[in-house]
Amino acid sequence: MARWEPNARERLERAALALFTEHGYDATTVAEIADRAGLSKSTFFRHYADKREVLFGGQNALAERFSEAIRATAPSATIGACLAAALESAAPAFTSARHDLALQRRAIVAANSELQERELLKRAGLSSAVADALRARGVDDTTARLAAELGILAFSTAFVCWATPENQRPYAEIAHTALRDHLQACATVLGAEPDVRA
Repeated sequence: MARWEPNARERLERAALALFTEHGYDATTVAEIADRAGLSKSTFFRHYADKREVLFGGQNALAERFSEAIRATAPSATIGACLAAALESAAPAFTSARHDLALQRRAIVAANSELQERELLKRAGLSSAVADALRARGVDDTTARLAAELGILAFSTAFVCWATPENQRPYAEIAHTALRDHLQACATVLGAEPDVRA
């Protein structure tokens, strides 16, 4: 077998998700993942720091996609347009070919409290990346943080909807709908007269 397999990362990911599903995350070892993929442990560690990163490694790349998309928007673009660009930039990661993997991943994370905590930390990292990119455009700190939280909420909503078994809609379409709905809901709530009574 060749030392550098061009599809090794995907083979490892698919093997890991299958084993996590069959035996549970905690009971699965790196050696078993590598063996199922037909690769060596050293090949596994060239692609992933540990088995947890099979589930979360892509989120660093996602944060960079979000940041780059916001930086690339026109200087006159609204915050909403920046968020839309960020969410749309994730579309290449959520294709129909990866739909089955997303379903497996969701179920694995949902069954493990440690992984759920890791998911929350990674989500916070995504929000921080978006806020940093908005601040770099001159958006004030409070607005940047609020917009980032709103954007990541829309992203999470879109991902959950896209990753449902019956979904046939493309991720980008779902993401735009989620962002629009969340922005409208936020505008409605914030536009209401605040109740400041004790």
